[in-house]
Amino acid sequence: MNSQPLFQVDVFTSQPFSGNPAAVCLLDKAADAHWMQAVGAEMNLSETVFVWREADGFGLRWFTPTVEVDLCGHATLATAHILWQEGWLANDATARFYTRSGVLTAQLIGKRIVLDFPATPSIAVQAPTGLLAALGVMDAAVFYNNTDYLVLLGSEAEVRRMRVDFVALKACQVTRGIIVTAATNGTEYDFVSRFFAPAAGIDENPVTGSAHCTLAPFWAERLGKTSMQAYQSSARGGEVLVEWRGERVLLAGSAVTVFKGELYV
Repeated sequence: MNSQPLFQVDVFTSQPFSGNPAAVCLLDKAADAHWMQAVGAEMNLSETVFVWREADGFGLRWFTPTVEVDLCGHATLATAHILWQEGWLANDATARFYTRSGVLTAQLIGKRIVLDFPATPSIAVQAPTGLLAALGVMDAAVFYNNTDYLVLLGSEAEVRRMRVDFVALKACQVTRGIIVTAATNGTEYDFVSRFFAPAAGIDENPVTGSAHCTLAPFWAERLGKTSMQAYQSSARGGEVLVEWRGERVLLAGSAVTVFKGELYV
């Protein structure tokens, strides 16, 4: 019986059972999309990622339990971590991924993996009907980046204590996800965030790398700095170092392998 190596990795953390878990499946070649979606549903994590060798890099696709997505930061970082761990890449080599969002790269620098992703700046918009009510927010500035809404709150405490009506949020959600964020008040972090995507099968994502491609330029303009330390304040929580470089964003974080198994196909 054929099998493929399958890993679970906790990402944007140096401690197991925190950060954001992703499943990473190493393939001999590109697989059927329906099969990959079925595996994503079986794993039932926010992302299951599939990777295979190509001429000068790797093919990469990401799946939630219900849909394929165009960009996922934490699962890309998990994949790079496994490629180095399993000897598919030398530690000083750059991981080069071919994806729906173009070519993405990752490098191992010290104990952290650094991703080079496209920046996705947002613009101010009117909130969709029902969005703020579903988030339990009376009033807030809202922005949009063509895939996600960003909701700016007045304090870190407001972000952390939110109680979301996920049924109502799914009913009004017409995009990939909802980023909620605020600046901190003198802590070790520059800003905090949370990310909700019930329409994609994920009520709350523990740590969302791709959301920081929007948060980095958003907060760089408001805080007057290009390098920042962020915290996603989900129940599991996770740290993301960000650096805004115009059209690109660098995302840095750690990863921990939780288990390795075999997926029979």
